[in-house]
Amino acid sequence: MSLLSKTIFKAYDIRGIIGKTLDADVAYSIGLAFGSAALAKGEKAVVIGRDGRLSGPELIKALAQGLQATGIDVIDLGVVATPMVYFGTYVLNAPSGIMVTGSHNPPDYNGFKMVLAGEAIYGDAIQDLYQRIVDKNFQSGSGQYRTHDLRAAYIERIVSDVKPMRKMKIAIDCGNGVAGAFAGELYRAMGCEVDELFCEVDGHFPNHHPDPAHPENLQDLIRAVQNSDAEIGLAFDGDGDRLGVVTKDGKIIYPDRQLMLFAEDVLSRNAGAQILYDVKCTRHIAAWVKARGGVPLMWKTGHSLVKAKLRETGSPLGGEMSGHIFFKDRWYGFDDGMYAGARLLEILSKVADITATLNNLPESPSTPELQMQLNEGENFTLIAQMQKAADFPGATEIITIDGLRVEYADGFGLARSSNTTPVVVMRFEAETPEALARIQAAFKQAVLAVKADAQLPF
Repeated sequence: MSLLSKTIFKAYDIRGIIGKTLDADVAYSIGLAFGSAALAKGEKAVVIGRDGRLSGPELIKALAQGLQATGIDVIDLGVVATPMVYFGTYVLNAPSGIMVTGSHNPPDYNGFKMVLAGEAIYGDAIQDLYQRIVDKNFQSGSGQYRTHDLRAAYIERIVSDVKPMRKMKIAIDCGNGVAGAFAGELYRAMGCEVDELFCEVDGHFPNHHPDPAHPENLQDLIRAVQNSDAEIGLAFDGDGDRLGVVTKDGKIIYPDRQLMLFAEDVLSRNAGAQILYDVKCTRHIAAWVKARGGVPLMWKTGHSLVKAKLRETGSPLGGEMSGHIFFKDRWYGFDDGMYAGARLLEILSKVADITATLNNLPESPSTPELQMQLNEGENFTLIAQMQKAADFPGATEIITIDGLRVEYADGFGLARSSNTTPVVVMRFEAETPEALARIQAAFKQAVLAVKADAQLPF
């Protein structure tokens, strides 16, 4: 266990670099720790799966052996998208699961996303696994191992419920991530004609990074939609839990605007419901949701945190700027990019002009996520100091649930600490470029007041 590094135990998952902070021994130890934690909650089986990364086969084998060594039975789904492991925990009578995935990280990364007894684990629960390994606090037994092919059941569950009103022609880009093994088949089963880009699962990611949050990774899809008779383009991240959307005229519809469309649909069946969104999302969501009879609820960033809040509030829908969309309405409440794509197609199949409908969703001048690089741990200190010293004349509201989000009559500014890397993430939106500059200047002043040598990303 010479490799075990506390740094891989992140806020929402476990993630490391193969051969440096992650190998088969570490995976085996995580199996021992998770299996023991599952048994302590009265669980008997754990569902596992992996994405298309080159290190996946070695890690999942060791993980399974670690789980079995505690007495846990293992149900191995093989190569699947992350949401299919979540789906498996609902339909296979085994509410705990581990997905071996590096998500959208570079090829030499891998990691584990985990659900324990029906709840996405994060924060202290992940640190507890580390502590179990350090203390060698493991159960001992000999669990069974079996494989299970979930593909048909997953596709059938979606196709039986999500029904486009007409045949549609779409383009999809899976960036050689694992969604490529399923997305084309799913949308064809829904009656779509599908142009596939980079749907061969390849852990080298030879074409572009499988991360639809960054515009440079959507350029191939934009060209494909513009140069064909496809009506819309859908893109997926490396493990299939996030969705990117591009229109016929080459515009990117970011997830916070996708969420508006989903909210309108969900509220038509769930009058007065709460709609969750994270602190990075556009301020237009609140007004949009209220206008449709819903209750907007801003929450912390992080897929595990939003899932937990969804469960606590009973909300039928939540979403994050990063592209995680959570449907509890007609679905299970976990984030699934392929399912979100299916729901989007169902909604858009009813409109006369898809491009106009998407482009008409409210939008203001805004920045992408800007990252201020800092030293390890410094990000949390900086935000705490800024929260304490917060002085923003003219602000209508200062929100501190996750960093510092300052609302003005004509826009907002955000500075929050990343939970995964030593950066402060900043984002700005305003009604005019002048207002945007003014809000950025106020934040610049607030940062420099507590860290005079800060290198701002704007």
